[in-house]
Amino acid sequence: MQNDIAPGITDALPMWRVSMPNRPLTGLTVLVVEDSRFASEAVRLLCLRSGARIRRADCLRSAARHLQTYRPAVVIVDLGLPDGNGADLIRQIAATEPRVPVLLGISGDPDLADAALMAGADGFLAKPIENLAVFQQNILSALPVEARGLGLRILPDEVIQPDPSGLRDDLAHVAEILSSAQDTAAVDYIAHFLAGIARSSHDPVLEAAAAALARDRDAGHALATDLARISGLVQERLARVAGM
Repeated sequence: MQNDIAPGITDALPMWRVSMPNRPLTGLTVLVVEDSRFASEAVRLLCLRSGARIRRADCLRSAARHLQTYRPAVVIVDLGLPDGNGADLIRQIAATEPRVPVLLGISGDPDLADAALMAGADGFLAKPIENLAVFQQNILSALPVEARGLGLRILPDEVIQPDPSGLRDDLAHVAEILSSAQDTAAVDYIAHFLAGIARSSHDPVLEAAAAALARDRDAGHALATDLARISGLVQERLARVAGM
């Protein structure tokens, strides 16, 4: 991916923001680079509750197009994307001047936090991304002091619940990839994407299946049994979500 991020045309960081305790991110634009519709919907709801605007890119290429036109105040990057490693995008954004004020990594694998931070991220969000107070605090703590607003802020005791239609779309996406998965890159993507879906939807069985796939892939074991099991689990969950 070329270093073609523009220094910013619109959406400059509003240093004049008036502190709004119930909407502490008012005036900020958040770009979430995330291929999961379910996770993206969670971030959209968190931004809505916080007063922020949101834009979404579902891959590295789409993110580059956004960043050529807009200068978001916050960029949240998933570490596993369909066309490359999110850490590479974080590294690129972190090295571009003027720097995006807040740059965060996200993943369904909490062990990838170090990779995000080493690439230049200001923080890391582990999926599921659903707690409003945690979301707001991660962004506010990384903002310049003068842009955080003044006064006391009540930490919201709220957990958002994304619409299950996003989960259905994610499961259908996995099912489509599974139907033609033949190379290592496809298996890597399935394992990462599935782990994120599982954590976001609080599905320990699906998460364990994704972890088993990743372990067997790393060990060089045959993957046919893992992929068949995952395919069955995905179809079961698709049928369940369709009935909601």
